[in-house]
Amino acid sequence: MPVITHIEDLRVLAQKRVPRMFYQYADSGSWTESTYRANSEDFQKIKLRQRVAINMENRSTASTMIGQKVTMPVAIAPTGLTGMQCADGEIKAANAAKKFGIPFTLSTMSICSIEDVAQETGGHPFWFQLYVMKDRDYIERLIDRAKAANCSALVLTLDLQIIGQRHKDLINGLSAPPKPTLTNIVNMATKLRWGLGMLGTKRHGFGNIVGHVKGVENMGSLSEWTSKQFDPALSWNDVEWIKNRWGGKLILKGIQDVEDAHLAVNSGADALIVSNHGGRQLDGAPSSISALPAIVDAVGSQIEVHMDGGIRSGQDVLKARALGARGTYIGRAFLYGLGAMGEAGVTKALEIIHKELDLTMAFCGHTQIDTVDKRVLLPGTYPQ
Repeated sequence: MPVITHIEDLRVLAQKRVPRMFYQYADSGSWTESTYRANSEDFQKIKLRQRVAINMENRSTASTMIGQKVTMPVAIAPTGLTGMQCADGEIKAANAAKKFGIPFTLSTMSICSIEDVAQETGGHPFWFQLYVMKDRDYIERLIDRAKAANCSALVLTLDLQIIGQRHKDLINGLSAPPKPTLTNIVNMATKLRWGLGMLGTKRHGFGNIVGHVKGVENMGSLSEWTSKQFDPALSWNDVEWIKNRWGGKLILKGIQDVEDAHLAVNSGADALIVSNHGGRQLDGAPSSISALPAIVDAVGSQIEVHMDGGIRSGQDVLKARALGARGTYIGRAFLYGLGAMGEAGVTKALEIIHKELDLTMAFCGHTQIDTVDKRVLLPGTYPQ
């Protein structure tokens, strides 16, 4: 086992251990992938101010996200097909988050179901991410299932009314069910660790859908259903309906524009996530970190602002916090850990990010994450 020092080490290991079609599903963007790349590259342009001769004792990265106490202002983002990076992946990631003291968000398009995660984490509260489908009866039942599973927040994704074209998925034949090429079948056969894990679990389909929708009893019937179900007619009226049906904490994911941020405030949501879906939807959209400041300035006093996209280190978390994000989300960073080492890999990813956040905060002259603001950043290097 190589020495793991940063998230890139986990990415390299995951690339070796996860079948190409599933690794590239997680590690790709739409079209030219310019927004996917910008999400992380724009973080690197932001420089930090080092301070010295300041008492660095008694540091704490503890904070809150929508009123929930967190060890650090980081949540695990909802990611589809997490259980194909590693067998029972959603359960393993949820348990790692539970032990670390941060929120875990389960995707509608997860392999492990809401009930699976609730049972295997001992009923510990987690967040559930909702995609809006045309089948409103199914959506209502899905919301009710999340309530029954003790989910403490609903994360409503607004930027997947239609699906962006991701070239690597087309090349790899990644669909529901997958139609892998001969090259990928051969590649899959070489991933012994991954294959043994998959043989040891019964969870191979979309657990929140198969068996819960009339006529969808297997992966074959699922393909036809999902191809017709993402709702291009989704509107703010639907947000109001979902908010009323849910009745609990509501987070809106996929906000990139100030005008939409104002509409998010008017919806009565508890938080919004500045996000471009990891660069997987509109290629050419701004990076999340560059879109963040204007949204914080516009609505940050009226709604809790979070951000998602491109975070690969604790320094990235600190920079986002300095620019006004109350919370941040990691997607690929935890998936790399999961694919590399299972639950232990997710824990390792969280430990790396936490240590980097703690040390960088101290080097910038702060001992409490809640006191961090733009003053830790070098003027002229961060987006306005």
